[in-house]
Amino acid sequence: MSHKILISACLMGQNVRYDGKHNLVDHPALKLLQLDKRIVLACPEMLGGLPTPRAPAEIIHTDKQQFVRTQSNIDVTEAFITGAKLTLELCLKHNIGIALMAKNSPSCGNEQTYDGTFSKTLIKQAGVTASLLQSNHIQIFNQTQIEEFLAALN
Repeated sequence: MSHKILISACLMGQNVRYDGKHNLVDHPALKLLQLDKRIVLACPEMLGGLPTPRAPAEIIHTDKQQFVRTQSNIDVTEAFITGAKLTLELCLKHNIGIALMAKNSPSCGNEQTYDGTFSKTLIKQAGVTASLLQSNHIQIFNQTQIEEFLAALN
């Protein structure tokens, strides 16, 4: 039996991004994985109870901890943490060890996220969900790493 993989719902064309749009990755290998019913789709932010569309949010760092806030300073940290935990539960339930997630997202970014200033400045840091999945030994790739992602499946 082929192993299941997690993919951010926006990458498969679902309109779940904060702005109500998607980040469709139109790749033949993803279509084959979908036909083989190997894909488990998730949007951690929606799993955490946030609506679509929703206000953009970024991770804010302080000396002691980090928060996720919208540009109008609404704290959405709990929704992000809940979404991350529910996404991890999905991975554990389906024995998922690899995921393809949206780059730069405060939830799904595997290498970079925005710095919390809403100035489009990226810093080297994983998003809330990607960080939790990585700490549970789930390999994360983003849509610019499709070839590495496909190689890791084999």
